[in-house]
Amino acid sequence: MIKGKFIVIDGIDGSGKATQTNFLVERLKKEGFAVEVADFPQYGKKSAALVEEYLEGKFGKVNDVDPYIASLFYACDRYEASFKIKKWLEEGKIVVANRYISSNIGHQGAKLEDGKEKNEYFEWLENMEFNIFKIPKPDLTIILYVKPEIGQKLVDQKANYRDYLGEKKRDIHEENLKHLIDASNSYLYAARKFNWIVIDCLEKNHLKSKEEIHNLIWEKIRNILK
Repeated sequence: MIKGKFIVIDGIDGSGKATQTNFLVERLKKEGFAVEVADFPQYGKKSAALVEEYLEGKFGKVNDVDPYIASLFYACDRYEASFKIKKWLEEGKIVVANRYISSNIGHQGAKLEDGKEKNEYFEWLENMEFNIFKIPKPDLTIILYVKPEIGQKLVDQKANYRDYLGEKKRDIHEENLKHLIDASNSYLYAARKFNWIVIDCLEKNHLKSKEEIHNLIWEKIRNILK
């Protein structure tokens, strides 16, 4: 049996990851592919408990928590999900993930301003997750780019509340504009380093339509589906 393909859609908060994940999954199904979805963090599951407490602010503000420590919270959640992802890939399915290790590279890498420290963190994270935890490596990682100021406003427009935040609309990442700016820069830096694909979701400072963004993504993934 042909091994499946693993596609990740990532980007800062408010960039449209969930929407584009859904668009892509529906398109793949229409094209006749067997598809599975992985959403991270896995809110509501035991494996994501520390992630929820971190994002709620239980351990302090975003920069109070060391990036290495915060990354462990997320890595354990991905490890828990890795077994079903491996199974799906072995069955020849296409797996689409809404966020993955790239989210830590963006958000936790944002806490490290020095380039050498950032690269050392990237190396440590990849070694832990891919070599020690042995989670699957993506075949393609797509980063959705929006300006952080726009992303933050779009977060506030979301209709769904997350239980772990109570009445709050934003988590500790989303409420901190400087963090979102630094995370955006970290994503773009990593995209150059790891050959990720960046989709610019803006046209003259205005969001492109959901359909236009989807079509840009589809053009980029077609080659790996052959």
